Amino acid sequence: MQNTALTQTHIDLGAKMVPFAGFNMPVSYEGVTIEHETVREAVGVFDVSHMGEFLITGPNALDLIQKVTSNDASKLVNGKAQYSCLPNDKGGIVDDLIVYKIEDEKYLLVVNASNIKKDWDWISSQNTMNADMRDLSDDYSLLAIQGPKAAKAMQSLTSVDLEAMKFYTFEVADFAGIEHVIISATGYTGSGGFEIYCKNSEVKQVWDKVMEAGADYGIKPIGLAARDTLRLEMGYCLYGNDINDTTSPIEAGLGWITKFSKDFINAEALAKEKEHGPERKLIGFELDERGIPRHDYNIVDGNGKTIGIVTSGTMSPSLGKGIGLGYVPTIFATPGSKIYIQVRKKTIPATVVKLPFYKG
Repeated sequence: MQNTALTQTHIDLGAKMVPFAGFNMPVSYEGVTIEHETVREAVGVFDVSHMGEFLITGPNALDLIQKVTSNDASKLVNGKAQYSCLPNDKGGIVDDLIVYKIEDEKYLLVVNASNIKKDWDWISSQNTMNADMRDLSDDYSLLAIQGPKAAKAMQSLTSVDLEAMKFYTFEVADFAGIEHVIISATGYTGSGGFEIYCKNSEVKQVWDKVMEAGADYGIKPIGLAARDTLRLEMGYCLYGNDINDTTSPIEAGLGWITKFSKDFINAEALAKEKEHGPERKLIGFELDERGIPRHDYNIVDGNGKTIGIVTSGTMSPSLGKGIGLGYVPTIFATPGSKIYIQVRKKTIPATVVKLPFYKG
């Protein structure tokens, strides 16, 4: 089991620790609902240092990124990031990721913790153009400072105008007394905020100063359980649940990050799928009655026939009702369609809804 540079800090704060993607991670401190509401209403900080970071550099860096990712990285300018995915050659997804353009011929790829080795091996196997690749995952930490008060709470720690930063832009600048930190206006919560990349040796200082600066704004440490309920309310995909090696970006609703203006792995097959329309789609649904949908519960039609499975589900703290994601045949995917979720021995009616669940 690997630790992050802040594992002892979480233990000292009384966090409930669980194994996650090979790391010892804080799942909660005070409880998922309190932590969830803190991020929706004020500001919270997550240690997500388990995520992976690859540095791709050199004259062929963009060529490699264009080949392995679905989005069009040639549209990136310095200081801009984009959400993307790594299609495999069988119609599925190796991983989803964020691509940062630091400067010309210098890119940072941020990948999921559970897929670091898999992604590295996959990208390396496609690197016929000999772009320079470095795996920085073991050396860097990542804090997500999320919530509507994040910019005001953190402004005293940096010379960057945080309020002026647009979504999916970033700056390499001073933060919490440390130079050359990546301050990124990104996150996985739908409540705004920033993600801070720094070296493992620097993250304790950053964490302490973040907690100090946020004290007047009600900042709290937030665990992975609330991270999951927050992202699910936004309808954001979680790799391993909602997308995997067998789900295509088209059926997962990720057509918007799949750009056929360039050539990339399996582009031809995905273009055909987009043209003909996928046979199944990832949908969001809300339960019409009380209940909590869970991962792997069956989705059935009005006759009780199984038509799909729940990929992610929870009791939404913001909406006070059961919500979930799952794949169903396209005929059932229109918002307003009625489906049924088998929750233990009960069959609960549900309505397909347009994402996100949480409108803010």
